[in-house]
Amino acid sequence: WHYVLRGPPDTPYAGGEYHGKVKFPSDYPYKPPAIQMITPSGRFQTNTNICMSMSNFHPSTWNPAWSVSTILNGMLSFMVEEEVTTGGIRTSNADRKALARKSHAFNLANRQFCEVFPDLCTPETAPLFDPTKMTETALLADAERQADIRRRATAAQLEERAAPLVAAPVDVAASSPGAGLAVAAASGVAAANNHATGISLAALPRKWLILLLLLVYFFVSKAVSRVLTA
Repeated sequence: WHYVLRGPPDTPYAGGEYHGKVKFPSDYPYKPPAIQMITPSGRFQTNTNICMSMSNFHPSTWNPAWSVSTILNGMLSFMVEEEVTTGGIRTSNADRKALARKSHAFNLANRQFCEVFPDLCTPETAPLFDPTKMTETALLADAERQADIRRRATAAQLEERAAPLVAAPVDVAASSPGAGLAVAAASGVAAANNHATGISLAALPRKWLILLLLLVYFFVSKAVSRVLTA
């Protein structure tokens, strides 16, 4: 996912427009995403995974209930702090303010930004989505749209997880040493049972199988005749 954040007021980032990416793993929401910032901010390295409690650097602290908005709000809070972290840099407040002023022009020069956010590609910084200015009908429509996106994403993830399960009896045995040993052991038991009886019906030619059945029929008939004449 691509995102756009506006710098919080009363900070060196005020008025800034920060474009970035959230890269979700295939097993999201059970594992955290990777987070990057593309627009220079003076706080984070560009196009670099950022270490924070809600990112893939800390899967042990991840909570599957966290939404995308929770992640981005957490990133804004982390942005105004000065904690040293992987993916972070230290610059002066003057440099950060200068980058905030140049951020919109930087984004306009980024073709990917313009493709993903055409409504924001205006000469002046355009306002972001503001739910407080939407009517109740529009809010409900947007909520339904977001719910539909989540349903489709969940269905796609379930399909991806179900597909390997169909091929598991073959693929897993071939790729997993443990499963391969289990299959080999089960085959060994079956072979041992056939060897103990001295007969493997699947291995007999058809004519011998017919002969065997005739012999069985002959001996059974003789036994029945003896019982009846006794």
